[in-house]
Amino acid sequence: MVLAGVFGAVVGSFLNVVVHRLPRGESLVHPRSRCPSCGTPIAGYDNIPIFSWLVLRGRCRHCQAPISPRYPAVELLTAVTFAAVVLVGGLDDDLVLELPFVAALIALAGIDYDHKLLPNRIVYPLAIWGLVATVLVDRDDLVEHLVAGAGAFLFLFLAVLAYPRGMGMGDVKLAGAMGLYLGVSVIPALLIAFLSGSIVGIVILAREGAAARKKAVPFGIFLALGGIVAVLVGPDLVELYEDNFLS
Repeated sequence: MVLAGVFGAVVGSFLNVVVHRLPRGESLVHPRSRCPSCGTPIAGYDNIPIFSWLVLRGRCRHCQAPISPRYPAVELLTAVTFAAVVLVGGLDDDLVLELPFVAALIALAGIDYDHKLLPNRIVYPLAIWGLVATVLVDRDDLVEHLVAGAGAFLFLFLAVLAYPRGMGMGDVKLAGAMGLYLGVSVIPALLIAFLSGSIVGIVILAREGAAARKKAVPFGIFLALGGIVAVLVGPDLVELYEDNFLS
């Protein structure tokens, strides 16, 4: 579990690069990471996930410009999520499916927060890998995952038709990709997404009044939250519902 957390922190460092560069059309590989204020390349010893930000007290070593706390936050979130996935599911073949999925969700949430955008350059490969990995590790459940993907896509598509200001086609495509990964667990994932999104919307409306109606809340963040929760406890939630309402 500790190794999973360390690996997650390293992946989180890369996800920060994805969140910053991909929407701008920049390379994810070149150039090396640089201070956004002075442009000085960041040395390896200043690029250790979480630790370097703490040692530098959130400032560039060269120009002392502040470094956003979001960088260590993403690294910590990814570390905790990876460790939780391994803790809950153990070291098995499903990690091939689960770890890339939660990593992509974290990156998409960060991009959606900044740009109100869920890039096809992440969503489409995510969907393809969902199919490939399901064939590799859960072949017996392939039909379930295909049906779940199609159902989640259609459900969000109808929601967009009913309320186009609340969501976009990026959310629809992400929901479909989530279904390919989660199978029937996509149902609690979507419920959590809508519930958490509604709660945040109500809080914003209560704080800002009528002005909040013009404020767009990126729904991809809540889809990502629902997807991560479903990876961790989705089957348990489905079983709990079946035991209490269908038996």
